[in-house]
Formats: sequence, structure tokens, C-alpha cells
Amino acid sequence: MSPFARVTALGAVIAFVLAVPAAAEDTAASKPKKGDPDEVVCEKQEVLGSRLAVKKVCKTRAQWEEQRRADRDLVHKSQMGSCARQAGC
Repeated sequence: MSPFARVTALGAVIAFVLAVPAAAEDTAASKPKKGDPDEVVCEKQEVLGSRLAVKKVCKTRAQWEEQRRADRDLVHKSQMGSCARQAGC
């Protein structure tokens, strides 16, 4: 291996090693606190019936958690419930 190739390879390794911690610090600094229930978080959701349309939905963390809990309860009830007990099956 030529000296030029060794120096180039060493430079690439050093650049990678220095870039990884810097990228990790940027990611950690940009993340908001997970415990703030009043923080507004926006998500992009696909519109049913379309492959391209997307809508932006913004809610507080507490509202997102309540929505997830309600969805989970609905799925649990539909999987565990009997059609004979429910009206309108």
C-alpha cells in the first residue's frame, strides 16, 4: 500500500471518528424532554384512500398518549369481545 493511500485511509478514519460523537451530541441536544405532557408534537398521517395525500396532525403529548390508549383499548375489546354480546354485529 502506498504512503498516500495510507494517509488518505487514516484521514478518513479520523474524520469518521470525530464526526460520530458530534452527530450524537446534535441529536441529543435537539430532542425535547420526553416528560413534558403539554408540549405540542406534530405527526404526518396518510389519508385513507390515497397513496400520496398526507395530513399534519398536531396534539400535545398527553393527547397523543390518550389517543394511543383509546386505540389499544378498542383493539383489545374487538379481539376479546364476543359478537353475541354486542348489538349490531
